Amino acid sequence: MKAANRGRHLVILLLFGAFLAISLLQPSSKIFAQDAARTQARPDSGTIAAGKFQLRYRIEGTGTPAIVIGSAIYYPRVFSQNLRQHLRLVFLDHRGFAPSPGPVDTTEFALDAIVDDIERARKELGLGRVAIIGHSGHALMALEYAKKYPANVSQVIMIAMSPNFSATFLEANSRYWEESVSPERKAILKENRQRVPDEKIDSAPPDEQFAKWYIREGPRLWYDPRFDASPLWEGVQFNLDMFHYMWGRVFHDIDITQGLDTFDRPVFLALGRYDFACGPPSLWDPIRPKFRNLTVRVFERSGHTPPYEEPDLFDAELLRWMKDHP
Repeated sequence: MKAANRGRHLVILLLFGAFLAISLLQPSSKIFAQDAARTQARPDSGTIAAGKFQLRYRIEGTGTPAIVIGSAIYYPRVFSQNLRQHLRLVFLDHRGFAPSPGPVDTTEFALDAIVDDIERARKELGLGRVAIIGHSGHALMALEYAKKYPANVSQVIMIAMSPNFSATFLEANSRYWEESVSPERKAILKENRQRVPDEKIDSAPPDEQFAKWYIREGPRLWYDPRFDASPLWEGVQFNLDMFHYMWGRVFHDIDITQGLDTFDRPVFLALGRYDFACGPPSLWDPIRPKFRNLTVRVFERSGHTPPYEEPDLFDAELLRWMKDHP
């Protein structure tokens, strides 16, 4: 696992229409009833077939349906129980977290394939219109899904993400760390890297390497520089080929402004002041005017994961925004 790759490493029918459906389209009504029954029978956890991959899903909570794209194992640990009282959270693997089917061509990891997987899951689970939530690089997946399927999306929630992972971003992120971090935080990171050097990570099984790197780099990722993220990663699988391809190539030069001229879904962007993986919030300044409806919220006592680090404040801000941007 190379260092460069590590660094780059979510209507009610009108009465008249209902009357017509009942009185004029009896056969179709039976089909709808059958579909509804199948949807109701769908378990709250299972898998969705996506090509050679089996994507796990896990549904928790009540209220507005919201797909959380990423890992169906990791992300249920990140969002609060309180949020489950307001949102029906559908935690969905993407191909990088699904059990590996063996060697596959990188075309299997194309961003468009990931986006279509989300749509396939939405249909199979009978979710209707959803909010889409993405954290870190998954925020870019969430945005691209909403661009391609805007009619199926109510809101977009992007958490802890930079606009891309280009050389410009890496330079700005490095400068942000060097100029704004306390000596104590830097010393803790140095200790971590001495205790867990690159060679130790490289010698770990491939599906454990990312988590080991993430845990080691805690001072760059958490408000509390000594926070141990190990429990969050227990049992989480990784397909490093997918992560290397997506984060190292697709996200490296992605231009998220493409399609924003016609995109009108409301977007909530949550950033952590102590997120030294995504760089300073100012990286978004050239991009912000491209959105028609963008709300940015910076959480002052968070790093890379505001929903976990400041759950009460994050929930309050998000739910208020969703109410104001239906």
